[in-house]
Amino acid sequence: VQLQASGGGLVQTGDSLRLSCLSPKRTSSNNGMGWFRQAPGKEREFVAAINWRAASTVYSDSVKGRFTISRDNAKSTVYLQMSDLRPEDTAVYYCAASIWSYGTTKQSDYRYWGQGTQVTVSS
Repeated sequence: VQLQASGGGLVQTGDSLRLSCLSPKRTSSNNGMGWFRQAPGKEREFVAAINWRAASTVYSDSVKGRFTISRDNAKSTVYLQMSDLRPEDTAVYYCAASIWSYGTTKQSDYRYWGQGTQVTVSS
């Protein structure tokens, strides 16, 4: 099962970007969803997660207040709205479907992953 992440690109510091993740209904309609990222030479890290009802979200401290995760279950799509982007946000961003109905910060709680979309923020 493949999740399809899109929306990455090259932007400047302070710009905004919205990532999208399309997932097969059977893998995500009742599941929490998350976004992770991996910068060059670094381990993949948690960014944001949302439960299946979109009633609960959680963010890493590094993006809190700048990024917003949301979902449209009718479209089987999860979004990551990124604002006030910084060079340290440069990474490949991955979406993933949790094994639970809620999103968590642990990568081991996610069963299905997207292929990643590159976000590059220039200074």
